[in-house]
This record gives sequence, structure tokens and C-alpha cells, in this order.
Amino acid sequence: MRPVPTVRAAVGEPRESTMVMKSAVDDDDAGWGLGIPEKMRNNANWVDITHEFKGACKELNLGELLHDKLFGLFEAMSAIEMMDPKMDAGMIGNQVNRKVLNFEQAIKEGAIKVKDLSLPELIGIIDTSFCCLITWLEGHSLAQTVFTCLYVHNPDLIEEPALKAFALGILKVCDIAREKVNKAAVFEEEDFQAMTYGFKMANNVSDLRVTGMLKDVEDELQRKVKSTRSRQGEQRDPEMEQEHQQYLALFNRIKFTRLLLTALITFTKKETSSVGEAQKLVVQAADLLSAMHSSIQHGIQSQNDTTKGDHPIMMGFEPLVNQRLLPPTFPRYAKIIKREDMVAYFSKLIERIKTVCDVINTTNLHGILDFFCEFSEQSPCVLSRSLLQTTFLIDNKKVFGTHLMQDMIKDALRYFVSPPVLSYKCCLFNNHQAKDYSDSFVTHCSRPFCSLIQIHGHNRARQRDKLGHILEEFATLQDEAEKVDAALHSLLMKLEPQRQHLACLGTWILYHNLRIMIQYLLSGFELELYSMHEYYYIYWYLSEFLYAWLMSTLSRADSSQMAEERITEEQVKGRSSKKTKKKKKVRPLSKEITMSQAYQNMCAGMYKTMVALDMDGKVRKPQFELDSEQVRYEHRFAPFNSVVTPPPVHYIQFKEMSDLRKYNPPPGSADLYMAASKHFQQAKLILENVPCPDPEVNRILKVAKPNIVVTKLLAGGHKKETKVLPEFDFSAHKYFPVVKII
Repeated sequence: MRPVPTVRAAVGEPRESTMVMKSAVDDDDAGWGLGIPEKMRNNANWVDITHEFKGACKELNLGELLHDKLFGLFEAMSAIEMMDPKMDAGMIGNQVNRKVLNFEQAIKEGAIKVKDLSLPELIGIIDTSFCCLITWLEGHSLAQTVFTCLYVHNPDLIEEPALKAFALGILKVCDIAREKVNKAAVFEEEDFQAMTYGFKMANNVSDLRVTGMLKDVEDELQRKVKSTRSRQGEQRDPEMEQEHQQYLALFNRIKFTRLLLTALITFTKKETSSVGEAQKLVVQAADLLSAMHSSIQHGIQSQNDTTKGDHPIMMGFEPLVNQRLLPPTFPRYAKIIKREDMVAYFSKLIERIKTVCDVINTTNLHGILDFFCEFSEQSPCVLSRSLLQTTFLIDNKKVFGTHLMQDMIKDALRYFVSPPVLSYKCCLFNNHQAKDYSDSFVTHCSRPFCSLIQIHGHNRARQRDKLGHILEEFATLQDEAEKVDAALHSLLMKLEPQRQHLACLGTWILYHNLRIMIQYLLSGFELELYSMHEYYYIYWYLSEFLYAWLMSTLSRADSSQMAEERITEEQVKGRSSKKTKKKKKVRPLSKEITMSQAYQNMCAGMYKTMVALDMDGKVRKPQFELDSEQVRYEHRFAPFNSVVTPPPVHYIQFKEMSDLRKYNPPPGSADLYMAASKHFQQAKLILENVPCPDPEVNRILKVAKPNIVVTKLLAGGHKKETKVLPEFDFSAHKYFPVVKII
């Protein structure tokens, strides 16, 4: 039994005040009274109120709590019990038998070397530091990862040149990475922890000095590698060979650190040419990775920590050294990745950085948006996402540091819908009033489009939330676009009656609105947010509504382009008497129209399959008690309520539009399976005719082909009597599953 504490009240002048102070049974008041100021302790007249306190407690029934009005349920949920090891991170240090030493203490006691380190010791320390760096990039705190290495606490005390240069290098890598991630602002608390806990990030040494130190060490090691290399025809001493391999392993690691640091420094420059330079550096770094992987065994190995978290224990590392710096919260264990996985992680990181460098080759806004979407689909790490953001929009708020966002938007409008106001050969182009209208609209577009690109830098789950919110901004833009279109049309009618400016800017904004809405719904499949019984109305909304709107929007944009081209050709023909040969032009939007048709057919096929499975009793439905299908439906489509065009489909409308009883005779499950099979067949035909198919086309085909077979079998009554529920396999494509009947 835990001893009951004594409770005392203090009566002081000028008014009576009551204070509660715990005292252990042996009346050791000194420890418990630390929080009470000396003045208050001396002036107080202490009165024992333990008896009254216990009496008051007896008046409370079991389960009743007495609380101050400032301490409600919310505070109770976020409160922690101090000094409880399960709740207080600071208590872990009391659970280990060893003495926890900081860097200076460890040097004094001889527990750590600062000079004359062996090659295996250096390799082991560097590899473990790399593992800590990666664990930090994956969302843990610096105090529990990189700064568990005592050497980085104060590199000035290190006398070993290689280790000193490496310690400074790793600090600089952390500092630049932290600066990039903070500047891009595309991280959440689960992605990254930027806090440095007051540690110096080698700010007293310049970047150039650190890279110079690393280069000096690298050159020295290269000389050692050459001097220990085997000569032709010479009998090789095994010890000499091992020393050569160890020097080579250390050389590769120091060179890798220098190249990684130099690449990150290059990304901080504002010139576009620096991106190409960074790409060359990371390619060189990638070449060292296989040699690093094959030499992991040369480093000293660590023993696992006895505390939770599997933290490596070896010379120079103390997982509990910063435990007191952590806030008194629930302990969060940082599981440091294994050395074997370190090289694989760096390999993927370098591939992602190489991809980031390719963004500067994309010149139009639609291409950049697609690039960001595709990059985000790989679920990249926070550092590569941040580098992409800061490469796209430099400090001077220009795209790639050279183009104004307004010019990118104008080019995107010309590419998509060719509005007369942006055509050089239209009278509106030099009309001041028309110019004011269009410039004002384009300026208002800049912020939402920059925000949309930034959203694609967040992790996949957060992206979905933010897409729901940005729809409000695009709804405002839609309204403005329609007003500007109407004003420009009335101006154009007076100047060039044969031309029109109806729904040009509005079509473009509507296209982006629809893309955001479609992405919002589809990402729910990727994040596994929907239950099986919800699939049918999600796929219905996509096929019957959003993709139908998208197709008509793309067709309208295509027609608008063709009309503008026709007028331009006639103007050229009028001026020139020469006959020109007509070349068949490739329509810019043709591929997107084709892909939208394929997506629409896939969604329609899935919708009809789900309805038919439900008819056959093969969809498990919940027992609705506190909610209903209507509540769930409205929750799923709630963000669309802020959008005026397209108008949201409310639940009652959806039930009316999807009611099969309006057909005569109403279709049965076999008819629906057959119709679904035709949709999958149609998607397959569309995609097989796509020239130069990309990986996305092949992924959809991997779903469409088996689903054609399965739906045909089900239409023929295959396993109709079985009550086993179907399986939905999303491994081939994240939005469309392969239906499996077991």
C-alpha cells in the first residue's frame, strides 16, 4: 500500500490562505516543499487538515471527482502524472544501471576517445551517426537521434581530424535540412521535429570551411588507400589487405558526407544553374553507396540498449544523455534504423533528389502541377518534398527564380483555353480596360495556385484535408472568372462581333475545381478511409457526376481553342495570298480527354459491380444506430458544399438519380454485372489505343482485364449461392480494386 500523504494548510497574514503540501510518512518535508518560496514558508502558520480532507473525500461516491473549474475533462486528458515512468519521459534515466555521462564527463573519465581512434571505431561511429540522421528525417527529435552522439555536442574538443570534420559535416547537413524544411513549410508534427534543444549547429564555422576540412581528410585518406594498395606480383598480407579495405571504407564515407553537404548547400543558391550542379553531386554520391554497403562489417558493432527503443550502445553514443531536455510528455521511443537499411534509404533519397532536379525542365503550370502530383504519389520524405518546394518557388517569389507566377498562369490559360484577351492578334490584347480585368484576375489566381502546389508537398493524409479547404478559395475564383468573362465578352462584342469571350476563364477554373474534387475523393481509397458499403456512392459521384463534368469542360476548352485557331488562320489568310499546306495538329488536351474517359468507365464499372453485389447480399452493411447512410454520405461530400459549379449532389438527389426502379423493367444483378463488364471492356479499349502508354495506363489495364472476366462470370451466376464476401485487392492500382470472388 502506498503511504497516505499528510495534508497541511497554512494560515498567514493579512488574510487566511489555504495551501496543500504533501508530506511523506517520515515527515521529510524538505523534498516536497521545494515549490514553496522561503518567505511564504516562514510567514505561514501550518495547520494539519489531513483529518478534514479525508472526511471530505468520504462524502464523494465511487467514480465522483471534485475539480476546479479551470481543470476540466480536456485538461485531464492532456495531463500526465509526473514521475510515473509510463507517462513521464524524464523518468527513463532512473531505470538504467549505468552512469549517464555527457561529452566532457566522458572525456574526463576516459570512457570516450578524442584522438588515436582505430579505423573500425571511426567507421562504426560514422555509420551509426548516419542511422541517427535518417531516424531524425523520419520524424523523431534531434535530442533522441543525432545528438545521442556525444561527438557532435562539441566538435572543438575532438583531436582526430577525420572525426572532427565528420562531426561538423553532419551538423551542417542537419542545419541546412532543418532550414529547408522550415522554409518550405510542408511538414506536420508527425513528419518532422525542427527543435534543436539549444545545441549549436556548428554556426561558428562557415559551410566552405567544413567542406574544405572534409576535402583535406578525404585527400589524406586517398593517399593512405593508395599506399596500402596491393602491388602487381606482390604476396598480399591479410592484415595489410584488411587495413586497405578499412581506409577505403572510411574514405567513401567522408567523401559521401562532403558530396551530400555540398549538394544541400548548392540548393540554397538562387540561380537555376545550381540545380544542375546539385544533380551532378548526388549522382557522384550515389556511386559510393554500393561500396559503403559492402563495408558495413568493417565498423565496430553496437550492442542494443537495455532500455526500450533498441538504441545502439557503443563508444561515443549515449541514448539517455538528453533525456532531461525532452518535455515531460508520454515517452516517445526513437527506434534507430539498422545500418543495413541506411544505405537503401540514402539510395532512395538520392533518387528523389535527382527527380526534384528535373522539375526545372517543366515550363508550363499544368506540367508543374502534374509533376508535383506524381512526385507526391511516391510518398517521399520530408526533406525531398521541401527541396522540391524551395526549388519551385525561390525566395524572390519567382518560379525557379526567373518567371513571375502571373506569366505562368497566362501561359497556362493560352495552352488550355486560348482566351481572346490573351491572344496577340485580338483587339482586346491592347485594350486598357480589358488588360485591367485580365491582370486583376490573374493576380488573384496567383495565391490559390501557389497554395495548391504547396498542398502537394504535404504528406498524403494531410493533403486530403487541405484539398477540402482550398475548394473555398477556388469557388471564389470561379465566381470572379465568370464576372470577368461577362465583362470581356460585352467589350469584345462592340469591337469584334464575330468573336466571343464566354466561359473562357471560367472553364479553366472549373477544370481545376473538378481536378481537386476528383483527387479528394480518390485519395480516400488510397488512405483506406471508405468502408465496403460506401464504395458504390463514391464511384457513382465520380462516374456520373465529376468525370461527366470534367469531360464536358475539356471538350469546351478544346472547342474554344479550335475556334480561336480558326479566326487566327483566317486573319493570316487575309493578309497572305500564298496557299499554305494544312498540317494535322495534335490537340493539346486529347490525352487528358482519353484518360478521363477511361477513368469514368472504370468508376462506372465499379459502381455497377457494387450495386449488383449488394443485390446478391454480398456487401456487409453496418447496423446503423447513431448515424445513417445519409449522415455518412453528407460527411464524405461535405467539402463540396462550398462549390457553386458544379453544384453538390445532396443525398436525396443521389437516391433519386440512382434509383433503379425508374427503369422498366428494373435491372437485376446479372444485368448490372454485364453492364459493368462492358464499362471495363470500354476502358480497356480506350487505354490500349493510347500511343506510348505510361505506367498509369498499364496499372489501370491490370485491373480492367481481370474485372472483365470476374463480372462476366458473376453475370452468368457464378457462385451466386455462396455467402462469402468478395475481396477487393488494391495492390495493382490504389483507386480501383481487382474484385475477387472466393
